Amino acid sequence: MNKPTQPTYFEAQQWASFCLRTAQLPTDSARFLLLGLSRLDQTQLLIRYREPLPSAVWHAYQQGIDRVVAGEPVQYVLGDAPFYGLTLQVDPAVLIPRVETEELVDWILTDVPATAPVRLLDVGTGSGAIALAIKHERPAWEITASDISTAALQVAKANADRLHLDVKLVHSDLLTSVSAQPFDIIVSNPPYIAASEKDVMDASVLAHEPQTALFADHDGLALYEQLATTVADHLTSTGRLYLEFGYHQGPALQTLFAQSMPDATVTLRQDMAGHDRMLRVAMTLTRQ
Repeated sequence: MNKPTQPTYFEAQQWASFCLRTAQLPTDSARFLLLGLSRLDQTQLLIRYREPLPSAVWHAYQQGIDRVVAGEPVQYVLGDAPFYGLTLQVDPAVLIPRVETEELVDWILTDVPATAPVRLLDVGTGSGAIALAIKHERPAWEITASDISTAALQVAKANADRLHLDVKLVHSDLLTSVSAQPFDIIVSNPPYIAASEKDVMDASVLAHEPQTALFADHDGLALYEQLATTVADHLTSTGRLYLEFGYHQGPALQTLFAQSMPDATVTLRQDMAGHDRMLRVAMTLTRQ
């Protein structure tokens, strides 16, 4: 297919889809990129399909499609990604937020009464996705977000400032530098991919997303093992831990936390695809 010179919105998307198909890449990036660059929603794009695409947008669109064809995630090309009703700045310092993590946020919001006074800690916040989505939905909750990466914390701060959401950001390796005052909720989506799984991963993820946010030792379980031995000291007597994990790690993590925290109740939850994906550890200890 020849590249059009002054295309309509429809013709531009048609050309981009052809380029992606030729590269054996998903064609949904063509519409996602066009929506992002033109700052239109789906309905507005449909209405304008037969209108000429502004030349500046067409120029940026061509460059963007070239980058996607070269393997760069479309969210990094745009510089932002949607998450739970928010638009978050993303760059290669942070993971691109996934829909499974939206399900983790939704579990917390439906599991804990909105009127409850809550202190929440998001461990390994990255772009700030979990912390900011929850703060947006529960403005009265006191929320802290931590990360070992200073570059990630800069992205999270930029998102918090732009969205006018008051979240405290802390540089910390897991729980080592967070407040000694216990939290009602601790949530984390830590690195959980085993190095042995690289061969089955998407090439664009391996080439562009931060490796330290993807991989963990001991078959991807290393950070969960650290949390299992330390998290109880950072939770209130009725506190809860919520975790996201790889689709095959549920049984191992259920056993790990049941053994490490025998007086707590451990619950697995499946994602929309029917895979074990989330875990809740509910404290039942009475502290003196």
